[in-house]
Amino acid sequence: QVQLVESGGGLVQAGGSLRLSCAASGRTFTTYPMGWFRQAPGKEREFVAAISGSGGTTYYADSVKGRFTISRDNAKNTVYLQMNSLEPEDTAVYYCAAREGITTPTYAGAYRYWGQGTQVTVSS
Repeated sequence: QVQLVESGGGLVQAGGSLRLSCAASGRTFTTYPMGWFRQAPGKEREFVAAISGSGGTTYYADSVKGRFTISRDNAKNTVYLQMNSLEPEDTAVYYCAAREGITTPTYAGAYRYWGQGTQVTVSS
């Protein structure tokens, strides 16, 4: 069983930065691929970024590539999402997700464990 708790969301002006954190419980955290997804009002949940269990492989949605960076510290059981050059279109609830397995998918249905979400609002 894995429990995920996100933090770090907030209100920021366009062009600004935020760093989201996702603290995970579970002794096998280092083997879990992790992902960040987001959902804006009236829209479906969409993939943002994902990272393999070792942290050696990362994936990004085209809309955030070059602006966001996903990383993990397995010693702290924590995954991060550094968000730079934020745009109003990035406004959404951001969710952390984890799955058991070897591969690192980029679709929400592949992830079994989810956090409660953290709100990110970017003003223009």
